[in-house]
Amino acid sequence: MLQKPKAILIGVDCDNQMNFKNSMEELSRLAEACDIEVVGLISQKSSRASKSRYIGTGKIQEVFELVSEKNADLIISNDELSASQISNLEEDLNCEIIDRTVLILNIFAQRAKTREAKLQVEIAQLYYQLPRLIGLRESLGRQRGGTGFYNRGSGETKLELDRRRIESRISALNNELKALVLDRQNQRKKRKKTEVPVVALVGYTNSGKSTIMNAMLDMYQSPTDKKVFEKDMLFATLETSVRRIGMTANKSFLLTDTVGFISKLPHQLVKAFRSTLEEVSEADVIIHVVDYSNLNYKHQIEVTQETLKEIGVNNIPVIYAYNKIDLLDDNISRIEEDRVYIAAKKKDGIDKLVYAIHQSAFPVYINCEMLIPYDKGSIVSYLNDNADIKSTEYLEDGILMSLECKQADYEKFKQYSKQISLYS
Repeated sequence: MLQKPKAILIGVDCDNQMNFKNSMEELSRLAEACDIEVVGLISQKSSRASKSRYIGTGKIQEVFELVSEKNADLIISNDELSASQISNLEEDLNCEIIDRTVLILNIFAQRAKTREAKLQVEIAQLYYQLPRLIGLRESLGRQRGGTGFYNRGSGETKLELDRRRIESRISALNNELKALVLDRQNQRKKRKKTEVPVVALVGYTNSGKSTIMNAMLDMYQSPTDKKVFEKDMLFATLETSVRRIGMTANKSFLLTDTVGFISKLPHQLVKAFRSTLEEVSEADVIIHVVDYSNLNYKHQIEVTQETLKEIGVNNIPVIYAYNKIDLLDDNISRIEEDRVYIAAKKKDGIDKLVYAIHQSAFPVYINCEMLIPYDKGSIVSYLNDNADIKSTEYLEDGILMSLECKQADYEKFKQYSKQISLYS
C-alpha cells in the first residue's frame, strides 16, 4: 500500500479571522480529497501576504523546522502563488510547494468523467501553468550575451518552446470544446421550443444539490438509472446533469445540477467551465442550495452569489433551499418568503420545494371546463397532449373536459369554455 504524501498547510490571515479559519479547514479537506495527509499547519496574521515569499522570513524558519520534524513531502498554501513566490519558497525550504488552486485543479482532474469536463479541466490547468514557466535552479542555462531569440541561453529557449507548446495545446483544446459547446447550445434551443421550464440547482460544493435532484426523481417515480452520483465530499460531481421532473401527466420541468462553487474558486476554472455554467443563465428559476448546518453558511451564500455575478447571471428568480435542517435542533420543513427549509436526505420538505418551483417557474394556469364539439377532434387531441385533464365526459352536443391549461391555450380555445378559475 502506497504511503500518502505528508503536507504542511500555510496561510496568511489578512482580514476576517472566522473566514480565515474556515478557509484553512476547507484547505485541509481539499488536501484529504487529493489523498494527502495533513501533518501540520502554520498561519500568519498580516495586513497582506509577502510579494516575494507569501509568508515572512520568521514564519519560513518555523515552516522549515516543522517540515524536518514531520518529514513532510510538500507545503500547501491557502492562496494562489506567483511563479516567483513558488521559486523562492522552494529554494528556502527545499521542499515542493503547491497552492490551493493546484489542489482544486487536481480534484477536478480526478473527478472529470465526460469529454467536455476533461477538456475544461485540462484548459484550466494549462492556463494556470502558462505564467509559471519558471526555471528551477539547474534545469535552465544562463542567458548568453547578444540580442534576438537565437542568442538566448538554453533555459530561455526552453521557456519559449514550452510557452508555445502550451498556447498551441490550449488553442486545440478550445477548438474541440467549441464543438461540444455548440451541441449544448443546440440542446438548449430544442428545450426552449418545448416551453418546458428549466430550473437550475446552484450552491456551494457539498451543499446537497445532487441529493435534492435524486429525492425529486424518487418522489416522481423516475427510473433509477436516471439518478446522479451523490456523496458527502467536495466536488462529488462536475458534469451538468439534466433530468425531467414530471409533476403531472402534462406538467413537468427540467432540473439541472451544475458544478459546486467554493471560496477562492480558481478563475481558470470559472473561465474554462463558463460554457457549462451558462446553463444557469438560461434557467427560468434558480434553486440556491444552502448547507444550513454549516456555521459559515452566510459566507458560502456570498461566495455563490459572487460567482453567479461573475458569469453574468442576474434577473432570474431565486429560491433559497436551506438544506440539512435534520442536523439542527430546528428541523421542521417549511416555506418562508423566498426560502424553503428542507432535509433532502430524508426527503423532508421536497414537496414544499416543488410547490415553490411551481409558483415561480410555471406561467399562469387556468382551471376550466370546455365543451368541445365532436367535429373538433384536433382540439381534443391538442388538449390531451398539452393540458392536465381532470375528467372527460361524452355528452350529446360534445366532449365535456375538466382541465388545467396555460392561459395562452385557454385564450386560444376560450369559445368552448364553460367555467374557469385562474391561478399561477
